[in-house]
Amino acid sequence: MKKTKQIEKNAEKVNRYLNSKLKGNPKKLYDAAGHLIIHGGKRLRPYMVIQSCQILGGKSSNAMNAASAVEMVHNFSLVHDDIMDNDEMRHGVPTVHKKYGMPLAILAGDVLFSKAFQIISNSKLSDSATMQLVSKLAKACVDICEGQLLDIKMAEERKIPSQADYITMIGKKTAALFDVSCAMGAICASNKSKDVSNLSSFGRNLGIAFQITDDLIGVMGDPKVTKKPVGNDLREGKKSLPILMAIKLAKGKDKKIILKAFGNSKVTRKDLNKAVEVIRSLGIEESVRGQAQKYSEKAKKSLSKYSGSAKSELITLLDFVVKRSV
Repeated sequence: MKKTKQIEKNAEKVNRYLNSKLKGNPKKLYDAAGHLIIHGGKRLRPYMVIQSCQILGGKSSNAMNAASAVEMVHNFSLVHDDIMDNDEMRHGVPTVHKKYGMPLAILAGDVLFSKAFQIISNSKLSDSATMQLVSKLAKACVDICEGQLLDIKMAEERKIPSQADYITMIGKKTAALFDVSCAMGAICASNKSKDVSNLSSFGRNLGIAFQITDDLIGVMGDPKVTKKPVGNDLREGKKSLPILMAIKLAKGKDKKIILKAFGNSKVTRKDLNKAVEVIRSLGIEESVRGQAQKYSEKAKKSLSKYSGSAKSELITLLDFVVKRSV
């Protein structure tokens, strides 16, 4: 991603704040909790918190606690996701459980989760705003857990899920945190429920567009960019939107080629490439981008009554999310 100066500047501030909060004893516990944070991440969610505050005339300093709390929850979910998926690498470094062991990784995730609520509970906002932040973030955490289980169940079941089931799953697993990022930013600046609702809607629709595009890249992305082999998600049997569309659209020989590669860890590179080419020939990229664009338009509509540089920054981020290259 070619980051804007605003995103980079925001990331530096958030990183400093996060590092100041992730200190304590035993030191190894906090080293584990901060492991993924210090090794990467664009801090898109904290950026959305800050910009959602500023779009309503709020000060970025008022939203820093909320922004950092969101990033801690995000990293908590990554630590636990990596444990569930038994992944060995993230951001080009060993995952927390591979570097520090399973018990410490679980505790590190728990610390990140707990610290997130400790930070927003100590914000300088009114009691009413603080309660709203706690409530919103707690609801998002529940949604993320529900979405993760929906994803696991979807992977275990033999049947191919509907597009509606897929959107429900990513709406909880991925979009919930984008949604709450914008909602919390709005709460830091405004007590008007309509403003919170509008920003919440923007975040949710951006989150869905983000995951749809991410899943497209997971099937036919450039390995030099993704650091994963082309067709990786197809080989792993992920029931993502592009794969669901391809299986539904393909007929006869083409369908057999896709299904031969789908969920087959022993598929040859030749057969996997052949399956990806079939997916390309079906026009899946155009169809998936069209779906992402649909959610992008919904997101833009949510911000129609606002103006200013913060709005421009959010729209720029949205456009990048939808147009990312494979």
